[in-house]
Amino acid sequence: MKIIKARIEGLLIIKPKINEDDRGYFFESFNKEKLDFINYNFVQDNESKSCKDVIRGMHFQIEPYAQGKLIRVIKGSALDVAVDIRKDSPTYKQYESIILSDRNKLMFWIPPGFAHGFRTLEDDTIFFYKCTNVYNKECERNFLWNDPEINIDWGINNPILSDRDNTASLIKDL
Repeated sequence: MKIIKARIEGLLIIKPKINEDDRGYFFESFNKEKLDFINYNFVQDNESKSCKDVIRGMHFQIEPYAQGKLIRVIKGSALDVAVDIRKDSPTYKQYESIILSDRNKLMFWIPPGFAHGFRTLEDDTIFFYKCTNVYNKECERNFLWNDPEINIDWGINNPILSDRDNTASLIKDL
């Protein structure tokens, strides 16, 4: 596995070693020993399937249920986005984005202290992520996907949104 540090401290892009031949491919999508720098235990796996141009985000959980996420796309492709919401961070309210796909097989480590969202770039995109904490509705928060203060370049003006994501607050109001 190759570990690539993102521009924002704490975010990591993980490029697995892929063994391919005429039969197909094999790679380790998770190996605790090789990812020992992630000092968290994963306690929940999540999977979602979305049609093209869905945006889900920007979601996070507050303490004591803040979550780190190890994310990958099993089928299709997505623009994955992490926003730094650590108030004492020099990159507070800045974001990092990456294309994850079934072709590049990249993974994205997003530690606690970040909001997360994604836009699907293909129909039937299947997203998979390991979480360091369980879901807790009382600790769940989100802010508007197109918050002008963050100014994420989603590459789309009229995505498909849930009611919750369409009516979320601005980050300054949280």
